[in-house]
Amino acid sequence: MELRTLRYFVAVAEELHFGRAAARLHMSQPPLSRAIRQLESELGTVLLNRSATGTTLTPAGEALLAEARELLDRAELARARVVAAAGPASLTVGILGDSSDLGVTRLAAAYRRRFPEVEVRIRETDLTDPTCGLRAGLVDVALTRGPFDETGLAVHELRADGVGAVLRADDPLAARARLRLADLAGRRWFQFPEGTDPLWQAYWNGGERRQGPVVRAVQECRQAVLWNGTVGLAPLGHEPPAGLTLVPIADMPVSRVLAAWNAGDPNPQVRSFVRTAVAAYRD
Repeated sequence: MELRTLRYFVAVAEELHFGRAAARLHMSQPPLSRAIRQLESELGTVLLNRSATGTTLTPAGEALLAEARELLDRAELARARVVAAAGPASLTVGILGDSSDLGVTRLAAAYRRRFPEVEVRIRETDLTDPTCGLRAGLVDVALTRGPFDETGLAVHELRADGVGAVLRADDPLAARARLRLADLAGRRWFQFPEGTDPLWQAYWNGGERRQGPVVRAVQECRQAVLWNGTVGLAPLGHEPPAGLTLVPIADMPVSRVLAAWNAGDPNPQVRSFVRTAVAAYRD
C-alpha cells in the first residue's frame, strides 16, 4: 500500500462522499474512484459500501481508517523531524480574530508534543482578511473561518458551528430562544471596510446588503452592538461579555472553521500541521 493511496482512502472515509473527497485532494473523481477500487482489490475486501443513499465504511474500512491515520501520522512525523534535523524549522500560523477557541488550545498542545523542535510563530489578524495573510505571503497556514475566495488555496474543514445574533441584553429580541434572519430585517448591522472579500462580507451580513458602522476586530463588533444597538453575528459557543447576549439564528448557514494554505506549498511543516489540526479538532 502506498502512502498516497492511504491518503486518498482517508479523505473518502472522512468525507463519506467521493466528490467532496476529490475536491479536498484537488483531483478529479474518476482517478480517486479507481485508486480506491485498486486498494480494495489489493486487500481483497470491500472497504466502502456505495449506494444511491450515500457512502459508508464496512468493518474492514473502519479498521483500515484507524491504521491508515496512524501510518500517515508517523510518516508526517518522520518527514518533519528529518527536515528539522537539517536546520532550524519554523512555521508561521495565522489565526483569525480570536485565539481563545478551545480547538486552537488543543491543537497548540498536540503540535508542541509532536514537534517540539519547530518554532511556531502566531500572527493574529483582524476580521478584514479571512485568509490571515496567506495571499500576501505573511503566514504559512491559517486557522480561519469561511466563506472566502479560495482561488489558489487549499482548505480543510475542521469544525462547523451554528451562528447567533449578538444583541444588547435589553434588546426586544434578546429574550427569544431562537431567531430567523427575517426577524432582523431593517436592523443596522456591522460592516467590514471596503475591499473586504465579498463572500466573507455577505456571509456575516446574513446574505443581504446592510447598513451600519464599519468594524475591523471582534471587540469592535461587540462595542458596535453595545453602543449603537446594531446586530452582530458570532459563532455559538463564544460567550458574549456583560451587557450582550447571543441568540441562535435558525436559518443562518453554519460557520466553517478551516485550515487553509497555499495550494502546492512545498513546506512539509504545513501538511504536518494540518493533519495535527484535523486530529485535535476531531477529538
